[in-house]
Parts: sequence; C-alpha cells; structure tokens
Amino acid sequence: MRDVIRQKLADETRLELPRWTRRDIRLPLVPDKTHAVIGMRRVGKTCFLRQIQRDRVEQGAPRETQVYFNFDDERLAGMEAAQLHWVLEEYFLRFPQHRDQRRVGFFLDEVQVVRGWEGFVRRMMDTEKVDIFVSGSSAKLLSREIATALRGRAMETLVHPFSFREFLRHQGAEPEDDPSFLPKAKRSAMEKLFADYLLSGGFPEAQGLAAQDRLLLLQGYVDAVILRDVIERHGVTNVVALRHLTRQLLGAAAGLFSVHRFFNDQKSQGVAVSKDALHAMLGHLEDAFLIRLVPLHTSSERQRQSNPRKVYPVDSGLITAFDRSGRPNTGHALETAVLVELERRRCERAYVRTADGLEVDFLATPVAGRPALIQVCADVSEAETRAREFRALESAIAEHRKLPALLLTANSTGLSQAQSEAPKGITVRPAWEWMLEGSTNVV
Repeated sequence: MRDVIRQKLADETRLELPRWTRRDIRLPLVPDKTHAVIGMRRVGKTCFLRQIQRDRVEQGAPRETQVYFNFDDERLAGMEAAQLHWVLEEYFLRFPQHRDQRRVGFFLDEVQVVRGWEGFVRRMMDTEKVDIFVSGSSAKLLSREIATALRGRAMETLVHPFSFREFLRHQGAEPEDDPSFLPKAKRSAMEKLFADYLLSGGFPEAQGLAAQDRLLLLQGYVDAVILRDVIERHGVTNVVALRHLTRQLLGAAAGLFSVHRFFNDQKSQGVAVSKDALHAMLGHLEDAFLIRLVPLHTSSERQRQSNPRKVYPVDSGLITAFDRSGRPNTGHALETAVLVELERRRCERAYVRTADGLEVDFLATPVAGRPALIQVCADVSEAETRAREFRALESAIAEHRKLPALLLTANSTGLSQAQSEAPKGITVRPAWEWMLEGSTNVV
C-alpha cells in the first residue's frame, strides 16, 4: 500500500492541472482552518479542489507544493488511520526542502473512506506547516465529526450542481452585461437557455447529453447515493421501503411530505416499516444532499415539527428523471431551482401559511440583511393566476411586518402586465435575471 501511495504522489505532482468550468464558490477567509468541501456525489467537488490548486499555483506557489490525493481508490481499500501518515512521509521524502520552509497544500479527496481520518488531519495541523482541504459526500459525517474531532478548527464549503450562471459559462454563453439591461434578442436567448437549465439541471456530467442518456445518468447518481451513502454507511436493511421513499420524494418535488401519511401508504401496500425507520431514512437522504427539506415558518418548534415539510431534490434535473406523471414540470423545476439558489446565498428557508389559508413558497432570511417573501410562478399570463399569487403575497406581507416580496416567473409571457398590476411592496421579475445577479441578498 505504501508503494501505491508513493506512486500516486509521484503521478500527481507531475500532472498538469486541468482546466474545468470555473465555479463561483467562495471559501471562508478564516486562517488556520481545515476547509471541508462537501456536497452530493458528482456535483463537482473534485473540480473545485482542482480550481483552488490552480489558483494557488497561479498566485506563485510551486506546483509540487499543491498535492491532490484521492482516497477513493480500490488499491487503498482497507487503509487504516494508522497508515495515513505514509501520505505525509512519502511526500516529504520526495520534497524534503519544503518541510517547515513553506506552506504545502494537501487536498484530501473522499478522505472519509478511512475510518479515524480526523485524528490524522488534526495532527497535521498541529505539527506541520500545511493548508488542508478535505472533501466528502455526507453532511453528517463531515459536519458532526469535524465539529468534534477538529474542535472548531474547520470551516465548511457546500458545493451544489451548477448555478444558472455556471451553466451558461460551461456552454460559453455567460453574459458580460448587467442582466437587467440585456437587449431583447439576448433576453430571449437567456429565456430559452433558462428553460433548458430547468429541464436538464446543473450536474456537470449531464450537460449536453441526449435526454435518455441524461436520465439514465441521473438515476445512476441516485442509486449510488442510496447504496453507498445510506445503505452501506448506515446499515439500512429495509431497502424496499427506502427505494419507495426515495421515489416518492423525488417524484413529488415542491410538495408537502408527511412521514405519517407515507407510513400509512406503505402499510396499505404490505410494506412493513416503522415510523422511526422512515424518519431516519429521511435524515440520511438529506445528509447525503439528495433532498432538501423546508419547514413551515412558525415560532413554535412543536408546530414546525408536526406540520408537513416541503421536499425538493438538490437539482431540478432529477425531477424529470423520477416524475411519472408525464406532464410538464416547469413550475416544480423553477421552485426547486429557486430553493437551491437561496441555499447558495446562505439563506434560511421556510414556507409560509397565512391565517386565511394561503401559502407563500419561501420566507428567505439571509445571514445579513432583511428577510423577504418569495413566490414562484412559472407563467403569469393569466389574470386569475396573477391575482392568486398577489393575494397570497399581500396576506403574508400583512402578517410579517411588511417584508419586501418578490414574485419570480420562468418567462416573459405576461411579465409586463404582472409588473404593472403588482401591489405596493411586490416586485415581479424573471427568475433567470434574479439568479444571474448572484447577490448574497434576497431582493
């Protein structure tokens, strides 16, 4: 195994760094911290690690001082924590001139496959002049184990599938101008590309594939999450119930989900599973970043727990891969894309139900700045639709301290009419324009 490590290090330090589509992901600027890069499988964590490597080299660091090491290698199967120091020792045997003389960056990809890796990382931080970046696919693994083992010395960076701007950059179509002032022809082109984005999603490998190939690829991603991040890691034995749950969640994007109701459905179908097991499975799928759950906005923790949560896949492309209705899913895809964009902007998210029974999709609360109400509607061309959406927002505004409100739509059909009719305090915008701004604010 030590020979394998030696060879991997030799190959890595001679490798020319690849150029992939640049990600708009920001590392926390906090010194002397391990950086944990996390996210669902295949979202581009390795690409982002390579991007950081390249940036450091272009800023003057010698290439051999930026070391990428992938532990998800069958030749390293069975590696133990006590053997991890071989990576460090073999590197400094090859480059002894750098030890304690300059900072070396170690990019440890999928390091969590080695049980007990946290102690090795902590020792490296304590005894060596290094910057450490680790990656993994499980929120629970990295968040909870780093918090305890590294004792506050780690910062997390969450990687999502491509944002709309990254999607455009990947295709060579990223606009240079302010999206609010694009000419008509370019706005129409953006609208068409945005429709493609909602349909195909943002997983890097899915870009440009034929529909049938894309769906097979995305279904394979989900199978990998179920097998490796849930069944193998958590020892789940009720595979039938887990697969039923996953299909239900991904096939009903932006809908309300109740464990109690799903439990009764499974019972009626003869599938034996407990409510506790279903709650655990739901948590495992969220920890693996496959789904995102949005609770009801309420000051009562009891009400938050007892009310159904809205469920979304981590990417709009997964909707088509698992929806069996055969109907267009533009509204659900748009709502999913907006939810993920709010998560990119580090906003807390909840849905709102007003006293008169109306619902607003999101109350988004940024880290800094004022919260805002967001309603998502694919098409506002019908007067009845516009009136319904405005009525829900006005009701929520009255109950939530006159917060600013935003109505996001998928296209320009009926947009001018909606903007002219919008009540005071409500802004109507194309969702693609809002996403391209890339602001950390909500409105």
